Amino acid sequence: MKSSQRMALQYGLMFAANGVSLPFAGLWFRAQGLSGAEIGTLLAVPMLARLVTGPAIAVWADGFTQRRTPIAILALVAALAYGAAGLVEGFALWAPLWFIAATAAGAMIPLSDVMTLRLARREGFAFAFPRGCGSAAFVAANILMGALLARTSVDVVIVFIVVATLLVAMLAARLLPPEPVGEGVVTAKRDRFKGMGRLVADPVFLTAIVAIGCVQATHAFYYGFSAIAWKAQGIDEATTGLLWAFSVVVEIGFMWAIEPWRRARGIGPWLLLMFGVIAALVRWGLMAFSPPLWALWPLQALHGLTFAATYLAGVQIVERLSPPAHQTAAQTLNSVLAAGVLIGLATVFSGPLYDAYGAHGYWAMTVLAALGGIAAIRLRTHLDDQSDVSSARQG
Repeated sequence: MKSSQRMALQYGLMFAANGVSLPFAGLWFRAQGLSGAEIGTLLAVPMLARLVTGPAIAVWADGFTQRRTPIAILALVAALAYGAAGLVEGFALWAPLWFIAATAAGAMIPLSDVMTLRLARREGFAFAFPRGCGSAAFVAANILMGALLARTSVDVVIVFIVVATLLVAMLAARLLPPEPVGEGVVTAKRDRFKGMGRLVADPVFLTAIVAIGCVQATHAFYYGFSAIAWKAQGIDEATTGLLWAFSVVVEIGFMWAIEPWRRARGIGPWLLLMFGVIAALVRWGLMAFSPPLWALWPLQALHGLTFAATYLAGVQIVERLSPPAHQTAAQTLNSVLAAGVLIGLATVFSGPLYDAYGAHGYWAMTVLAALGGIAAIRLRTHLDDQSDVSSARQG
């Protein structure tokens, strides 16, 4: 089996678990009798804690010889913690178990990104192919679980998540390529912390994180309040589900079709990021006017740029700006800050924005996209210089 196929299977299993845990974990906790506030706390704390747990796990992961080893360990920890959560009762027991499970599960993604990027560069396949398989599995798992919940107990949610993460652990341990960490040289823990510190202190790296994170964070209002805003317009829940599914299908199509075309024509990650910025300005600017249903479909198609293009550009820019020995730390910081803390803060402000302004709260997302565009423009020269250095080394 080719490395691209192995990583596609890896992403498929990881995002199948996410495709069930993200939409349905709250439903399972509600069935156990928890209040909305308790459910919100359980789900939010692991995300907010990633500011600390993410870097710590990245430093720990770089202490292994093979990149697949920490992924397998994290998957096993997640499966055991999810399974234990399904066997106990009470908020006091669920809180630490869910924190451990969600933290371990979330940490697997940037570690897998680093591994896939290195394999893709060496073996010549597109990073977007295995990552797109993850998005496809997310949609498939979401649909499958919806059908299962119509016929069986809500406990199937926990069973599915446990089985999927156990399969990730088995796959990582036995089938993932034996990709070495740091070309087979294990860096001392103190040096790994210093490397992460240098990344955080690097203004160019932080500019990249701000640019990527601002564009990704513009999805916060959409994630939290699009369904509510559309219902206020008279759009039913079934149509809302189709609109969301359509956006993910476009995302998959971008990763599998447009991304290989982009690579073949030498379009760099900076331009890809700017496509995401422009699409975000258009998408959220028009969504602020509560457009009719017919107009929502093309706006949802822009998800291929606002999310997929920005995500792909982000992992490639971060890889380019970070030394090989610290790429795990760099991708984890990207995930923690851009896709975690910034979107979390945007989500916090989205609630009051919607209460005060309704769909006009999308205007704040256009401002956030503009800030990302300004940071991206400042980043361009540094990326050009880095590209020249890489070309010289290869030459």
